[in-house]
Amino acid sequence: MSESTGNAFDFKLFKRLLAFTKPYRGVFYFVAFAAIIMSGLAVLRPYLLQLAIDNSMVPKDGDGFMEYIILMVIVLFLEVIFQFAFIFCTNWLGQSVIRDMRQKLFRLMMSFKMKYFDKSAVGRLTTRAVNDVETISSIFSEGLFMIISDLLKMLVIAGFMLYQSWRLSLIVFIILPFILYATRVFQKAMKVAFEDVRNQVANLNTFVQERITGMKIVQIFTREKTEYQHFQEINKDHRKAWIKTVWYNSIFFPIAETAGAVATGLVVWYGGLNVIGGGFVTLGIITAFIQYSEMLFRPLRQIADKFNTLQMGMVAANRVFGILDTKAHIADTGTVDYTSTKGDIEFRNVYFGYNEDEEVIKGISFKANPGETVAIVGATGAGKSTIVNLLNRFYEINRGEILIDAISIKDYKLASLRNQIAVVLQDVFLFADSILNNITLNNPNISEEEVIAAAKEIGVHKFIESLPGGYHYNVKERGSMLSSGQRQLISFLRAYVSKPSILILDEATSSVDTYSEELIQTATDKITKGRTSIVIAHRLATIKKADKIIVMDAGKIMEEGTHKELLKLENGFYRNLYEVQFMAEEAI
Repeated sequence: MSESTGNAFDFKLFKRLLAFTKPYRGVFYFVAFAAIIMSGLAVLRPYLLQLAIDNSMVPKDGDGFMEYIILMVIVLFLEVIFQFAFIFCTNWLGQSVIRDMRQKLFRLMMSFKMKYFDKSAVGRLTTRAVNDVETISSIFSEGLFMIISDLLKMLVIAGFMLYQSWRLSLIVFIILPFILYATRVFQKAMKVAFEDVRNQVANLNTFVQERITGMKIVQIFTREKTEYQHFQEINKDHRKAWIKTVWYNSIFFPIAETAGAVATGLVVWYGGLNVIGGGFVTLGIITAFIQYSEMLFRPLRQIADKFNTLQMGMVAANRVFGILDTKAHIADTGTVDYTSTKGDIEFRNVYFGYNEDEEVIKGISFKANPGETVAIVGATGAGKSTIVNLLNRFYEINRGEILIDAISIKDYKLASLRNQIAVVLQDVFLFADSILNNITLNNPNISEEEVIAAAKEIGVHKFIESLPGGYHYNVKERGSMLSSGQRQLISFLRAYVSKPSILILDEATSSVDTYSEELIQTATDKITKGRTSIVIAHRLATIKKADKIIVMDAGKIMEEGTHKELLKLENGFYRNLYEVQFMAEEAI
């Protein structure tokens, strides 16, 4: 990741950005060509005006004057054409680059370990993928290329001014060091200011997204006033960061305008005295130099403004490349690519911790034979759900080995491994889309007819058909239009149509109503039939039907056996759990 410095321009960072322009080299070179042509055309108009005044207006030559007017119109027309092409192509190039960059960023983020998302704020990642990437486009459309074009114009104009009159040129050039120094100071200050702005924008996005997502909790616990006060503080910091940039602009631009006016005044003063005294200076040269000085100073003022844009773009690029350089993805180096497996699962002395110094799984070993249903029970924090994460390789184990069909899960291609495993979670996530798309996840290999047939098989077709629009009913964000039980039924159907070899139910019936539970129980019996299933549950009906029950406590397997076998163990973990929790449920 590139370090944030006070430099105006990070060439290493820009070199990385340029790599994204390789597919668009033709447009890139045309932009450079257009910049060169525009710098030449910029000199022609004042020069033609000078000739028109000295050769036609002063001697009162009407025919020659019209020729100069026609030439100026032609030059102006060419300037407009090339300016249009330049602006369009730089913006097109910028948008093409950020499209490719955003795609690369999103593809990389989808391969990150869950540990990365555990430690990263969603709002901050959203800011990187959306706002920051969009800001990068300004490097091409409004920043660097515009600056290069303006600098090229200034060099050509300065050279032509020296050719026309070195004395008048020196008068104008005397002011330049002051403008350049002011621009440098301004640019350094804006670099720091925009870094602060980006931080405050990310903080604001993170806060707003989290509070909107968790608005139910905010209102249930009447935290509206507290959260509003917190938001006021964050918003105040955001405003303060932006006011700092406004302050710097307010100082710099009046200074730049004053310097330009002083340069014009000096040209008129010296040139006018020279004309009155019968010197070498003509009215045409004075008029041309007034335009030259404006054309020289205007880009300087604009360059400072474009430096702001460039600074924001480079700060944003620095942040985006920070994510692109993150080595947090699961190493997909496996070669085994099975379309289906027998579902033989084995954990061999597996150790794992979400933090390096705190293991939550401590040397567990167990086996699930093909077609078996294995229930895992234990107190909260025992490590039950962690097994789901490890089997899917959402996290990498510290030590030990996990095998499917006697092959280490690290030897499978990641997509092949996860295609064989379907997971139904307690907290079901649904996208703001139709029920059909939430079931198929836009998999073109799963037809609507297959979904309907599967829904009928597991007994949820009537429920879906009762909704407005049936399978095309939009469930809105996170499935807010459905009850928790209905969302569970959708997730069961989603798992069923994927035809997995291994099924994992992670407390999938822990928070549903009685009617939904009956449907879910029917669905569970159907989708677990004939496939290896790992059920993490605390409902007695599910556990009693399991072929094997694994009892966990504090990251270790304490007991293993069938329901009847475990009840026979005096003072056993499962028996105590059964007496405290399950007997009450059975009585009800």
